[in-house]
Amino acid sequence: MPRMVHGILELCREEHEGVRWIVMGDDDTIFFVDNLVDVLSKYDHTKYFYIGYPSEFVLSNYWYSFNQAFGGSGIILSYPLAKALVQDMDRCLKTYASLSADLMTMRCLADIGADLTPQKGFHQIDLRGDLSGFLSSHPKDLVLSLHHIDAVDPYFPTMDRAKSTNHLMKAANVDQSRLFQQTVCHHRQNNWSFSISWGYSTHIYEKIMARSWLRMPIETFKTWQKSPNRPHYMFNVRRPFGDPCGAPHVFFFQSVKKISRNEILTVYSRSASRNLPACASSGNHSAEHVSEIHVFSPATKRTEVS
Repeated sequence: MPRMVHGILELCREEHEGVRWIVMGDDDTIFFVDNLVDVLSKYDHTKYFYIGYPSEFVLSNYWYSFNQAFGGSGIILSYPLAKALVQDMDRCLKTYASLSADLMTMRCLADIGADLTPQKGFHQIDLRGDLSGFLSSHPKDLVLSLHHIDAVDPYFPTMDRAKSTNHLMKAANVDQSRLFQQTVCHHRQNNWSFSISWGYSTHIYEKIMARSWLRMPIETFKTWQKSPNRPHYMFNVRRPFGDPCGAPHVFFFQSVKKISRNEILTVYSRSASRNLPACASSGNHSAEHVSEIHVFSPATKRTEVS
């Protein structure tokens, strides 16, 4: 808490013309600034706003609060609210001295009349291991942050953590508004389902699957801490399937380029052979021969997410 307090105090002690928002986060967090600007433009910065999102891990919220923003994924205060917090800081620090920084912030803000405005897209990532199942079924909201980049496997399995993060940013630098946005479509002739996470991955299933099913992340990841009983997460998950009809062919983002004034091409390459036979119940139309997928998208910024 002291570092957070000092940061807010320094910002509010001096008058900074034009400041609207104060964004706080950890040094192991990626912030997608273009998306942050777009999201914050929807809020009135002259009013009290405390913006963020709870953890993905149920027990993290239970241990701290289901109504707090987690500092790793990002805590955002409107400038008037930050100034009000500074005026109440001495009382706040004495009253809640034993609490964690994020919980103390939430309690102090609640005392001056500001409750959390939950904004999807902030990711605390209280998860471990292979995050690909989560990132391949991202909610239909702009991605705003990814925390704990050192606690999960590299986003792309063939790269180390630094190269993997830089590779992801190649797509983000072209169009943050589409990053991880999921599109589901079907190829009826072969009874295939496609799930595309723009700038990250593409899955082919050898079976027609409902969009509502494919929107649920595959549980490739593990819990942040030991969690003896389900539910572990604040969202529904699919268990990994080992059968030919339920296991996807996985392709990861390889490259992105603008091929015309109006169109962007992203290319996704097969991660590995699935080592399974074709799905018999859907006609034995194997996708094993597919090595690369090309996705074409408009070059215009995606301004609405639905």
